[in-house]
Amino acid sequence: MLEASFLNLSDRHWQDGAVSVWPAWEVQEGGGATAWFNARLSFPDGARVEVLAVVAGGRLSLEDVRAQPPLSLDDLAELADWIEGPLFEACGAMLPDPVEDSVPGARYAAARRARPAWPRGTEGRRLVAEEYLTAQREGFDPVLAVMCATGHSRRKSLRLIAGARDAGLLSPRHARR
Repeated sequence: MLEASFLNLSDRHWQDGAVSVWPAWEVQEGGGATAWFNARLSFPDGARVEVLAVVAGGRLSLEDVRAQPPLSLDDLAELADWIEGPLFEACGAMLPDPVEDSVPGARYAAARRARPAWPRGTEGRRLVAEEYLTAQREGFDPVLAVMCATGHSRRKSLRLIAGARDAGLLSPRHARR
């Protein structure tokens, strides 16, 4: 019987847990596919986490997470580190290489967990403007491009874009009459 009220992944070592991943089902649709995978993280003391992950459009996301005992919010963030490797091994054939520039939009489709270092001030505004304009020229969502490049939320990215506009690096949002 487990004594803890929450499963504390940060106090455990990755070698203590066993991760297994297996395909659940796949749906073919118009030249693409959506696939679901089950993943289980289990420990010798009986603690376990079960995850349902989906791969669609070259992106991997978690649809359902069940844990016994329950996960805290901090452990939910930690869970990604525990299951990332085995999930990407199982789903690897369905995910595009984000470094590969021959796939249009792969640069913006790649999800990032860790926030990259982003310069502040004039240099940061210049880089935001470059990302924004490049995505706009390539026909992609410029705000999403800034979000992916900076690792910030939509709201923070919009503030960075507004700062680049105020600095004169981007055209005004609305034409003044």
